[in-house]
Amino acid sequence: QVQLVESGGGLVQPGGSLTLSCRSSGIIFPNYHMGWYRQAPGKQREMVATITTGGTTNSAASVKGRFAISRDHGQDTVYLQMNNLQPMDTAVYFCNANPNLLTGGRAYWGQGTQVTVSS
Repeated sequence: QVQLVESGGGLVQPGGSLTLSCRSSGIIFPNYHMGWYRQAPGKQREMVATITTGGTTNSAASVKGRFAISRDHGQDTVYLQMNNLQPMDTAVYFCNANPNLLTGGRAYWGQGTQVTVSS
């Protein structure tokens, strides 16, 4: 059974930092591109940052310079370091695992973790 378990969300003041973690099980982690997405109330889910199996990263323009994605193959975990958080970053953050072409199959989602930025 595949599981993606996010943790690290919470309430933080503007300008603060949080680190989200997503630990995977049931997949061969090195064979999956990983990503963080977020969904604010009344808005569509949007990509925040992604990291390929080879470690290439991409991030949304709104978070460049503030957020950084990384992965640890020894822990089967992907991280999102978030700095200088702003109220516009308030959302539920979801972890995504997308198989590479050789692996095939479906993508998986975590259950989400709430991030609230407020004074």
